[in-house]
Amino acid sequence: MSQKQNITDVLMVGATGSIGRLAVQSAQRHGMRPRALVRDLRRGEELLPGVELVRGDLEDPASLRNAVGGADAIVLTHGSGSDSRADARAHVDYGGVRNILQALDGARPRMALMTSIYATRSDIPGATPWKRRSERLLRASGLPYTIVRPGWFDHVGQTQRRLVLEQGGTADGGIARGQIAETLIRSLLTNTALGKTFELIATEGEEPSDWAELFGALKTDESGSVDGALDPSDLPVDAEPRAVRADLDAIRSPHGTSG
Repeated sequence: MSQKQNITDVLMVGATGSIGRLAVQSAQRHGMRPRALVRDLRRGEELLPGVELVRGDLEDPASLRNAVGGADAIVLTHGSGSDSRADARAHVDYGGVRNILQALDGARPRMALMTSIYATRSDIPGATPWKRRSERLLRASGLPYTIVRPGWFDHVGQTQRRLVLEQGGTADGGIARGQIAETLIRSLLTNTALGKTFELIATEGEEPSDWAELFGALKTDESGSVDGALDPSDLPVDAEPRAVRADLDAIRSPHGTSG
């Protein structure tokens, strides 16, 4: 059973992507009123018929202020996967989270952020620290949050319905896109998901029947830390680029962390 929160208006960031569209549907099934952040209203109407749209660009902070207004929760499933720019991850995966947080201007919606199962893995070819840095911004903000690090999209079979939530950055495996979307939305509705960061994969078995228990088995991220529970300590904040450290300092609030 889930412990219901008073969440109705949900801003969906990355709503036209494959996970985002499924997250919109999941939010609707759970009685929420999703609003989709889109750059192109015409494309949004084609991909999300009947869904309320709000225009905004993750790389244009000023365009986000109206979009985030009044949101009880924000779900972030955006990514730079189709962006060929060399610095796309810095501008989109990381910069998008920074700009959303800055646009909130004191508002405190509940947040659900999708990153990657390899967010803390420096040993994976092609991996960068930008998603991990985006997670750190969210923790530093002091907002109520859940961070989901999904495995390989759709690398699962029909009978792999049992969700496995792990911490420590060593998990590997696949997960259906629909399972990711449902987990993100369920995290908004379940008290035991608050302040948790975890890797998400699926194995043989039945789908969860008790989401409070599923999230409740996880360690809560340590208060005062910008890293997730059991994350490796191989990316010290004081060794980060000056601009990244400046962003962390700027995003901290009186409710945020101090570490």
